[in-house]
Amino acid sequence: MPPHILSRLRGYDPDVPKNRAEARQILQKLGYGPDRRLAVTVSTRNVPVYRDPAVILIDQLKEVYIDGVLDIIPTVNWYPKLERKDYAVGLSINENSLDEPDQTFYENYVCGAERNYTGYCRPEVDKLIDEQSMESNQEHRQKLVWDVERKLADDDVQPIIFYGLYGICWQPEVKGLTVMVNSLFNGWRMEDVWLDK
Repeated sequence: MPPHILSRLRGYDPDVPKNRAEARQILQKLGYGPDRRLAVTVSTRNVPVYRDPAVILIDQLKEVYIDGVLDIIPTVNWYPKLERKDYAVGLSINENSLDEPDQTFYENYVCGAERNYTGYCRPEVDKLIDEQSMESNQEHRQKLVWDVERKLADDDVQPIIFYGLYGICWQPEVKGLTVMVNSLFNGWRMEDVWLDK
């Protein structure tokens, strides 16, 4: 979503001090505050792309009366833990290698999806996901995608706390490399790449 739409969603306002004040008010209504903090365990996979954001999340939670303890899980145990829903707070990433809404939605959010770790199921959202998938008009599809994203945010489904940005660069001596427009990961076959030195 573009920033002007994203900023209207609960929790995505770019005014961080305002967001933190609202979060502190919510916690205070629940009986927590500077003298009675909420303790949580934040579980995540023991890989830097998971672990580093979990550390940042714990740091940010301190600002709203929540004290997190990091529970680092070996990769071999991480996915079974997610499947069992054996966590209080779990930081995971939406693992996709294609910048395409279908892959993200169908793998992570539709009823019964393999990576729908929270078990979220809302048939009307599934219907919207199907509708955007079949839409050939790109402008209309984009609006449908934003409708799906808005509903997921309103339902607090796997809240997005950060977006990873990737880039690619290479030296002029590298020849035969095709940089894909829809994913950083699709061009990793290197059989036609060579160095001109």
